[in-house]
Order: sequence, then structure tokens, then C-alpha cells
Amino acid sequence: MKNRIGIVGGGQLGKMMAVEAKKMGFYVVILDPTPHSPASHVADEQIVADYNDEKAIIKMAQQSDYLTFEIENTNGQFLDELGKKVECIISPSGKSWRLFQDKLEQKYLFRKGNLPSPEFVPVKDKKDIEKAAKKFGFPFLLKARFDAYDGKGNALVKNKKDIHEAWKRFAGKKLYAEAYVSFEKELAIMVARNTKGDIISYPVVETVQKKNICHFVLVPAAISQVARKRAINLAIKTMKLLKGAGVFGIEMFKTKDDKILLNEIAPRVHNSGHYTIEACITSQFEQHIRAICGLPLGDTTLKVPAAVMINILGERFGDANVEGMEKALAIPNVTVHLYGKKQTKVERKMGHITVIDKSIVSAYDKAIRARKFITI
Repeated sequence: MKNRIGIVGGGQLGKMMAVEAKKMGFYVVILDPTPHSPASHVADEQIVADYNDEKAIIKMAQQSDYLTFEIENTNGQFLDELGKKVECIISPSGKSWRLFQDKLEQKYLFRKGNLPSPEFVPVKDKKDIEKAAKKFGFPFLLKARFDAYDGKGNALVKNKKDIHEAWKRFAGKKLYAEAYVSFEKELAIMVARNTKGDIISYPVVETVQKKNICHFVLVPAAISQVARKRAINLAIKTMKLLKGAGVFGIEMFKTKDDKILLNEIAPRVHNSGHYTIEACITSQFEQHIRAICGLPLGDTTLKVPAAVMINILGERFGDANVEGMEKALAIPNVTVHLYGKKQTKVERKMGHITVIDKSIVSAYDKAIRARKFITI
């Protein structure tokens, strides 16, 4: 059995992937520019290098049977070339990676596949933003095509004055404009595909965002069976358009009349799937390892009636100092995950709490109480 996995990125996602890989007997090497990164605490080896250090990535690929990613920073064009130089299986492929990095190309793929999603137009200059305002009306969204995550690449344009401010804010970045969707809920589904082409989906969840950052995940989503079926069907259709193995996070909007619109895709394990560690038979992290290694996909069934995940976000700048664990863990069915980041920053993801219970209401209440106890 081939048993060496290379992971580009040593943050919390890489750490949780490495934990599952180690359980399954794999040797894990991670690459990250930060010495003693979170994933290095559980991996067998860390290569300290930038995500785009081609020599370092080649070195890791040469000593790996499988290469995967927890972060979208690596250049997709380079991955195409890398695939010709090494024997390891790279998931996703360079072609797929470029698609995931460029949000506008994602939108074109959705359009080509006749997948329902918000209207959009490319933006090259300020005049294009003004044209978008006429086409969509106010409000609408101005979005960065690259390096956009946790709301850092989005601007809500509410009026003519905001056009100038948004253009100034995104100076030098490649952009597109998108129609604003008056949605009732934001949904997400984790979907996995292995190298043999088998596809399996997780439950539909509701994500609650504040300042475009995910704060809560409610499992299962409190939606109608019609909306649930539409969301799952859309997720499967989306996966059939994509290439590559692994776990993919698919984000959607649900309107009041139960229409489901595709928002965007993450080509990796995702914050909205953290609940699967405690709540599902197979976690998204174990599933990702299975998928990229061509192993049979695991059962995604919920083991419990309900679960709630709440992120632990930084509230200051400085050294991380965890307090309140004893009180938080005294609450029944509470699990606290801390990522091992040495520095805390405002709104930086420092950990998460998952609560499993008989209902979302009770799980949510416990999650709120547990979160109030934790400072970091």
C-alpha cells in the first residue's frame, strides 16, 4: 500500500487531515511557511517554505504518493507541470485548481453547466461597475476574482457613493460584479469524490455569517424537503462538472420560495463541514484522505439528531492564551477544538466548538454558553 501523503498548507485544515491520515497509517509531510504550524504538531515532517516555492513543492511531491492542499494559494499552472515531473497523484489537478482560484471562472462554469446562480458581469474598470449598477440596481456585490475568502474579497455596493469607495478599496485587483440575492438562508453541503469517480454527499447544513465570516453551522438545515432535495441535486450536478478527487465545500443560497442558487465552491475540506468529526459516521477529514487515495468513500450519515458548530474567533492581537476550557467542557455533549496557533488576531479562526444533541435548539443554547466561557 502506498502510504505517503503530502499536504500543502499547515493550518487547522491540514492538522485535522493529518490526524485522520495518521489514524489510517499514512506518513504525512506538510509544507507551510510558518515554523511549528498547527499541522506540524501531528504530521511526521514539515517543510518550511512558501506555498508557491516550486522547488520545495517538487521535493515534497517526490517523496509523496499523494499530494493535496488545504489552501488555494499554490499556482495552478505550476501544478500542471508538476504532474508531468512526479509520479504522485495530485488532487485536485492543476486545471481544476485554476478554476477554484478564479471566482469568475467558477461563475462561467456554472453558466455553461446551466446551474442556477446569481447573475454576474466581469469588471475591468470603474465604468464597468457603473454599468453593473444599471444592470442589477442597488445593492449589488463587487467581488475579487482571486484570494477572496472570509469576506475579505467582497464589497456590498449600496449606492453611487459606494462605487468609488469599492473601486478604491480593490485598486489593482481583478474583479467582477454580482447581483445581490435576497436569500432566506445560506446553505452548504460537503461532497466527496474519490479517484475512481464515486460521489457521496453529506447532509445539507445552514451557515450563519457575520461580516461575511462563518460563525455558526446548524445541522441539519431547517428547510423543507423540497429545498433539501433541490440542494442535494444541485450539489451532485456541480460535482459532475468538476474534475479531481477530494472533499469539496459547496455553498448555496435559499430564497423564501425554496429556490436554490449556487454561490461558490471550495476545493477542499471546509469550515462548514467541521461538525462531521463528532456528528457523522465518517468525518470530512477522513473522507478526504479516503478520496485522494482512491479508497472506498465512508458513510456520511448523521449519528445524532442535531449538531451545532460555532467558530472561536480571535478578539484581540497578541499571544494566544486559552482560558475557560474547564467551564466549557462541563456542559454535556460539548467538544472544543483548538488549532494551536500561537498568535491570536481579531476574527482569526483559532478553534471551534461542536455540540451534539437531541435538537438544534438545545445544541445552539449549549454552543452559545460554551463559547462565552472560552477566551483565547
